[in-house]
Amino acid sequence: MGIFLFLFIVMPIVEMTILIKVGTMIGALNTIGLVFLTAIIGAALLRQQGLATLLKANQRLNSGELPAKEVAEGLILAVGGALLLTPGFVTDTIGFLCLIPGTRHWFAAQALKRMVVAGQSGSFTFTAGQQGPFGGREGPFGRQNPFDRNDDIIEGEYRDETERDYDRLDRNAGGEEDSGQEGGRPKKN
Repeated sequence: MGIFLFLFIVMPIVEMTILIKVGTMIGALNTIGLVFLTAIIGAALLRQQGLATLLKANQRLNSGELPAKEVAEGLILAVGGALLLTPGFVTDTIGFLCLIPGTRHWFAAQALKRMVVAGQSGSFTFTAGQQGPFGGREGPFGRQNPFDRNDDIIEGEYRDETERDYDRLDRNAGGEEDSGQEGGRPKKN
């Protein structure tokens, strides 16, 4: 409840106060221009940093490693981009901090530390190795091998009754008309 109170009540009031003070100092149009400028610069930085993070994640995946750090950085980049699009100087400052590689790495390391601690206190252990996040070959819902079941097996046969183009061409070459019906009933092949 406290974080939502801060995000939706306190933060907008702080942003409005700062925007009004800056607007009285440099003018309303200059303030609006500055807000647009920070959004444009932030979008360019987000594109550059996002592509770099995506390439790093792809390299880790190709080498068989779990790109946990890159995923965390990608989430931080998304949050930073959203903050830069939100009008205001405080949100722009936090958004730029999310886009700068040094602070983004620190934010990601802190987030991963909390994820590991939260994972170890729950019912499973979070490991970032080759075994997968749930250890061994088990998934989050227990062992899941479709070939170890003792379910009923239903056997049967089938016949493909779809009409092919070459069958229709052979029938048309033989003088038959391709009306789709034969004596009021569909044709049989």
